[in-house]
Amino acid sequence: MNGVERWRVPAALLAIASCVLAAVVAGQTVEGYSHLRHPLALLGARQLQEGAPLFGLFAFVLPGLIGGWIALGVRDRLPAGAGWSARIGAQLLVLAALAFAAQGVLPLDLDDLDGGSSRYHAAAWLLWALAFPAGATLLVMELWRTPGWRRFACITAVAALLVVAGGFLGSDWAGSAMSQRVAFAVWLAWGVFAAMPTPQGGVSRGAA
Repeated sequence: MNGVERWRVPAALLAIASCVLAAVVAGQTVEGYSHLRHPLALLGARQLQEGAPLFGLFAFVLPGLIGGWIALGVRDRLPAGAGWSARIGAQLLVLAALAFAAQGVLPLDLDDLDGGSSRYHAAAWLLWALAFPAGATLLVMELWRTPGWRRFACITAVAALLVVAGGFLGSDWAGSAMSQRVAFAVWLAWGVFAAMPTPQGGVSRGAA
């Protein structure tokens, strides 16, 4: 493990802490806000001028950029001879992370939730919610058959399924606010796992 790689796990933990603390602190400052009923992005709405930019920075931008760095690390550690599906999958993971970060710079507009900047925020969220499962699926298709990478593939597959469930399927039984938070939490937790060293038996392209 080189000097850069050893910082990936602490960075992934920082991403979780940043998002959680931003949500807790901002939630305390908005009267009537409930984490059980309201979407996380509401705390960064354009109308909340004082704290909204800071919330967007620490809840979305910083975790998203860290997630992108972790995804680049996954790409660089792919086994020697990895096929096109793994390479494209890793690129989609990077795209998903950047889309997550974009949610912090494209705030909701409470006066126009169906248009304007709200529409762009929704597009960034949708891109994240689609790109991560798609990229994870392509990775799993390749790495499932690669010696030493099956555990990584299994956990990545479970993370992709949970993000889909939280992002698109869970609102009927858990409510949209909670199901979205589950999807975010799974993605952030997967980042910690993905930041860990190359699995035993896997040969990174850098070592080939």
